[in-house]
Amino acid sequence: MATELNNQDITILNILQKDASKTSTEIAETLNMSQSPCWRRINRIEQTGLIRKKVALLDREKLGMELVVFTTVNLTTVGRQYLEDFEDAVRTLPEVIECYTMTGVWDYMLKVVAKDIRHYEVFVRERLLSLPMVGETHSHIAVTEIKNTTELPLDTQL
Repeated sequence: MATELNNQDITILNILQKDASKTSTEIAETLNMSQSPCWRRINRIEQTGLIRKKVALLDREKLGMELVVFTTVNLTTVGRQYLEDFEDAVRTLPEVIECYTMTGVWDYMLKVVAKDIRHYEVFVRERLLSLPMVGETHSHIAVTEIKNTTELPLDTQL
């Protein structure tokens, strides 16, 4: 890792990934340190790019987006241009909230959010399958969400 982190830095990152609205004063109190050095640490961490951005995490179910589908995709032909074209197209699809290239049988795995099964069907038929490089898709509908977090496992990895 290019950035050296000490225990206080890791604690700051843990606090911020649980609640990015915490002020440097609140974080400093948790760490039993003064506000200015804490603010400088946070600022240094931000400048290194370890914190990409701060966002509000929305409750998709309360917003009426009931369905989560993991969609596997194979392209018709694998080549640099097909891959780039597919990836550019996926970036424009708001229902796709995550996209990964895969090893093994599938070229891509998408995490798709939709308000219901009908919305997902329209998404697949009209948006995903309309992409000329898409050859095959398979849908894996999530039934129960057991764990969903954005927190990285800093305590066990650093």
